[in-house]
Amino acid sequence: MDNTGATAHPGPVGESEVRIRPALPRDVPTIRSLVEPYAERRILLAKDLVGYYEGVQEFLVAQVGTDVVGCGALHVMWEDLAEVRTLAVHEGSRGTGIGHLMLEALLARARDLGLTRVFCLTFEVDFFTRHGFAPIVGDVVDERVFHELLLSRDDGIAEFLDLARVKPNTLGNTRMLKVLDRPDGAAAAS
Repeated sequence: MDNTGATAHPGPVGESEVRIRPALPRDVPTIRSLVEPYAERRILLAKDLVGYYEGVQEFLVAQVGTDVVGCGALHVMWEDLAEVRTLAVHEGSRGTGIGHLMLEALLARARDLGLTRVFCLTFEVDFFTRHGFAPIVGDVVDERVFHELLLSRDDGIAEFLDLARVKPNTLGNTRMLKVLDRPDGAAAAS
């Protein structure tokens, strides 16, 4: 175990070794420790501990043995739209496939909720592209929904809308979107 409270698992990890599960309040300190190195490099936004507790129900964690080595959240933004947030893997476990498993679990959760589109704001463009995300071009919501979303105080929604007030937080990031397949295997209409 290192000073973040998580243990590194170098090399590829077999899917059977990784348990993806809903986060529990007791996981919050570890989630925060997983995010801290990325926040220090301005790859992810840091949150106060209370913010993680308030949003714990949005999080999934990746557990190998008894160690939580990854986390990610799915934040519903609208009736058909959610955002993947705070996707982080212990730095010693990067490249092991845990990030892939986390993202696939978050996308499955979005499908289970009946959502058809998932947004992310990321520096990891290649990773998300490999998972079917594409840079956002043009408007992705109609004018009525845009005005409803403007009422939100959530910075993630402001980032999705590409509002000027969040530009300092988003410099260098790419806004990306994935259209999810419907249960019958057809692509959802965008």
